[in-house]
Amino acid sequence: MPKMETADIETDLSLFKYDNLEQLPEAYRGLDEDERTDRIETAKRELGDDLVILGHNYQRREIVDHADFIGDSYQLSVEAANADAEYVVFGGVTFMAESADIITDDDQTVILPSMEASCPMAGMAEALQVDAAWAEITAAAPDADIIPITYMNSYADLKAFCAEQGGAVCTSSNAHEVFEWAFEQGDKVLFLPDKHLGENTAHRLGMEDSIAEWDPWDPEGKSAEEVAESDIILWDGYCQVHERFRVDHIEQIRDDHPDANVVVHPECRREVVEAADKAGSTAAITQTIEEADPGETWAIGTEIHLTNHLQRWHPEVEVLPLCGDACMDCNAMRQIDPNYLTWVLEELVAGRERNVIEVAHQEAELANVAMERMLEI
Repeated sequence: MPKMETADIETDLSLFKYDNLEQLPEAYRGLDEDERTDRIETAKRELGDDLVILGHNYQRREIVDHADFIGDSYQLSVEAANADAEYVVFGGVTFMAESADIITDDDQTVILPSMEASCPMAGMAEALQVDAAWAEITAAAPDADIIPITYMNSYADLKAFCAEQGGAVCTSSNAHEVFEWAFEQGDKVLFLPDKHLGENTAHRLGMEDSIAEWDPWDPEGKSAEEVAESDIILWDGYCQVHERFRVDHIEQIRDDHPDANVVVHPECRREVVEAADKAGSTAAITQTIEEADPGETWAIGTEIHLTNHLQRWHPEVEVLPLCGDACMDCNAMRQIDPNYLTWVLEELVAGRERNVIEVAHQEAELANVAMERMLEI
């Protein structure tokens, strides 16, 4: 297994770490919703307290209907640890299941129904690639103390890398607080993988003139020496869902619904966040709708399934998708098919564990350090 140049960690590209996809058996491919629902609920009863199912806000209705907890990624991992169930079935993507494995006890097993549920943004900042970039950037600024911060939406080995280099993890809710902490520790910040969250956080801190973008894929882009002159270095990664939102979507909503308010996720482009009435995490978006007065209209700029859930959960509020059919669901989240959920649960009833997510011990310990630093902040 490859070893990093600047950190004492052995790891590999996610393509090779999670290449053990098990195909859905033929018998499970044609299930209709009624049969599937009955079989999932039967398996849940048989497994009882030995099972907890987590459903991310971006999962489809057929998954969250069976979830014991619904929420954002880190919140769900905490719920799993508190539940103390033997089996944690995570309706989310790979990095989320990794986080759950890190903070749950050793006797808890984390299962991802489909190994194809791999977040594209997390894959834009592979730890081996960041390690090589870190060597270049730190060499270009030998007298600067650079603090790496990685968004929760990253693989465990990148979290571990940041811990070993004195950095931390952040969420979309606390990124500004972690940035402030980082500048107390050092001189500059390298933020990965989401450049839009990084830029929006820099604006929140009044540091929008201190940004440089590092594009690891562009040999003609800024050099390490050029980006190292700035206080905040943003990795060129992004969420493929949130990058689709445009200012003209907001303008169209306001033309069609003059009384509409707009709330967007901070993974959206800077100009979209500026044009919106409010920006916040999935938890903040949910709270916004929960606290809205009956009859209010809110357009939501995030993955479509959360919008769909909020429409069902709060019929007293007019909840609209910000860009309608133009903004589709998350391809990675879509891989958690309810037929896969049926299969992995029935396999557990039969005593067989499928699609287990297990983070290597050293990697898990270091990644947990980065997350504990966030909590201390």
